[in-house]
Amino acid sequence: MARLVRIMARLFGTDGVRGVANGLLTAELALKLAQAAAEVLGHRRTEGGRRPVAVVARDPRVSGEFISAAVQAGLASAGVDVHDAGVLPTPAAAFLVADIDADFGVMISASHNPAPDNGIKFLGRGGHKLDDALEDEIEDQLAHEPPRPTGAEVGRVQRFADAEDRYVVHLLRSLGETSLRGLKIVLDCAHGAASGCSPQAFTDAGADVVVIGADPDGININEGCGSTHLDQLQEAVVSQGADLGIAHDGDADRCLAVDHTGASWTATRSWASWPWR
Repeated sequence: MARLVRIMARLFGTDGVRGVANGLLTAELALKLAQAAAEVLGHRRTEGGRRPVAVVARDPRVSGEFISAAVQAGLASAGVDVHDAGVLPTPAAAFLVADIDADFGVMISASHNPAPDNGIKFLGRGGHKLDDALEDEIEDQLAHEPPRPTGAEVGRVQRFADAEDRYVVHLLRSLGETSLRGLKIVLDCAHGAASGCSPQAFTDAGADVVVIGADPDGININEGCGSTHLDQLQEAVVSQGADLGIAHDGDADRCLAVDHTGASWTATRSWASWPWR
C-alpha cells in the first residue's frame, strides 16, 4: 500500500515534471527542483571538489523564460556552473551534455502540449534520460536543505554561444557522405525549438527547403501546426511539388512525415533511443 501511495503521489511523470506554468509548475518549484538536482546529479557524483557543470535549454514558449531563469538560479545558488544554451531541441540538449562532458542537463519544454503548459526534464551524464530511481532521489531531496555555497563556490552562469552551431555540425557529420541534394523538403517546425536549427541543417545538407511554422512568438507553439496538425504540411507538400514533408513537435524530439502525395507515415523516434551522441 505504501508503494502504491508513493507512485500515485509522484511528482515526476513519464517525461519529467510537467504541468500548467504558474499552475503546478511555478518558479518556486523550478528553483527547488534545480537545487535538488544539483545535489543528486551534481555534487553526489563529482569527485575531488570539482564544481558540477550543467547545460540548460528550452523550447520557445513564453513561460520557458521565467522557468529557465529559475532553474539557472537554483543550479548556480547550489554551486553548479551553468551553460545556458537558449532555445534548442531536446536532442540538441542531450548531445551538448555529452559533447562538453557536462554532469547533467535540463530541458524545459512541454513537447507537443499547448503553450500554457511547460515541463522540466533532467538529463544524466552523457545526455541520457534519467531512470525512475534517480528521479525519486531528486524528489526526495526536495525535503532537505539544498547546498548553500558562498563566495567563490557559488556557481557561474554563461551563455552557450555556439550551442546551435555545434548541434547542426553534429547532424551534418552524422550523414557521412550522404547528400540531400536534389530533394525538395517542406519542414513544419511547429513554431517550436527546431525553428532555427532544422531548416539550417537540411539546407546545409543540400536539400531545397520550404519552411512553415517557424515563427515562434512564445504562445503559438504547436498551434494548428507541427506533428499534431498535419493539414498545413500536407497542403504545402502538394502545392510546392515537394518530395516529402517533415513535421516536428514543439521540442523536436520526434516527427511525423508525409510523402509527395501528402499521405502521412509514422517516423516517430524517442530522443533517448536515437543516435544523437
